[in-house]
Amino acid sequence: MSQTPEDVVARLGLDRKGGLIPTWVKYLIGIVVIAGGVFYWTSAAGPENDVSYVTAPAATGDLRVTVTATGTVEPTNLVDISSELSGILASVNVDFNDTVTKGTVLAELDTTKLDALLAVSKASLDSAIARVAMAEATLDEARAKYENALRLEERGFTPQQEFISHRAAYVRAQSALQSALADRALAEADLDLHHAELEKACICSPIDGVVLDRAVDEGQIVAAALSAPVLFTVAEDLSQMELQVDIDEADIGRTAVGNSATFTVDAYDERVFPAEISEIRFAPRTVDGVVTYKAILSVDNSDLSLRPGMTATADITVAEIKDALVVPNAALRYAPPAAPTEEEDRSGLLGMLIPDGDGGRNLGDDKTLWVMRGDVPQEISVRSGQSDGRMTEILEADLAPGDLVIVDRIDG
Repeated sequence: MSQTPEDVVARLGLDRKGGLIPTWVKYLIGIVVIAGGVFYWTSAAGPENDVSYVTAPAATGDLRVTVTATGTVEPTNLVDISSELSGILASVNVDFNDTVTKGTVLAELDTTKLDALLAVSKASLDSAIARVAMAEATLDEARAKYENALRLEERGFTPQQEFISHRAAYVRAQSALQSALADRALAEADLDLHHAELEKACICSPIDGVVLDRAVDEGQIVAAALSAPVLFTVAEDLSQMELQVDIDEADIGRTAVGNSATFTVDAYDERVFPAEISEIRFAPRTVDGVVTYKAILSVDNSDLSLRPGMTATADITVAEIKDALVVPNAALRYAPPAAPTEEEDRSGLLGMLIPDGDGGRNLGDDKTLWVMRGDVPQEISVRSGQSDGRMTEILEADLAPGDLVIVDRIDG
């Protein structure tokens, strides 16, 4: 069924009195306009009249700058003792924590085979000595016959052939003596070798100290031919220990030999141990992309409370400043909200729907400081120095102890 233009106008209600815009739309537009005006008025005028500041006084005090590092407590001299010989352990004479002195017999290998070899070497030496004596006697006899034949030959009483035989016998006797002497020297060297091996069957402590580890038992076979096994671990002096810590590359430039330090271990929650840097090694160590350098701290452990392998956290003092003018680090980070420009100023309904992303605040600048002068905040230029992570030294600024520096702002 076809409709005329008049029918369409009548169905949509456009022929009613009041025009094209319905009444409820007009009311909605009025409410939005009034709400936008109220928001603009309160946001533009209200906060400025209800602002408070969190302040802290600048103060004079001692500033101690530290570098934190972690590591382990270790003995100053740790010796791993092994065996050069293979064999069965006939005895083990020490146990964990035993105190030993230099030369103490820690363990002994079975020496049955070594004793036999030593006896053979002694017999070989005795035989070589006897052969030397025989060679000397033979040489004396050959020399006498040769000298007698030489005198007779000069007088023409000895046949030429007989003289040649005596001379050859004398030369052979000299050579036999030299061979016997060489055999004796070889036998002596062989005897010394077996003596040394027999001495090595006794596994002794090379230093005075304490047995930290024992890795063998009596009757165990030691296979030194494959690798040198560690049988005992001896620490030289547990009263003097060292703390080995890893210092980050960002802090290594501030540390030096002689810096004092303190450290704690998990075994003693409330105890702080003193230490001092005795060595900083040049070799770097990289783990997961982090570069560190090993530092050695000397530790007095006279009461033997510290044990090897304990994990420690050390605070190394890299700077100590007396009577420094300091302010909280938060004061150097504070900056007031930036005043919006004409292009950034958004108010009314648009400002409600699309607020500023960062609240209008700037990042802090350690070259300026905000100070309360009366009831008015004032920005001043400063030159900062060392920081301990909580307070920062102020080297140059229009600032006196007791001045209130702003660390935060509270908008009402």
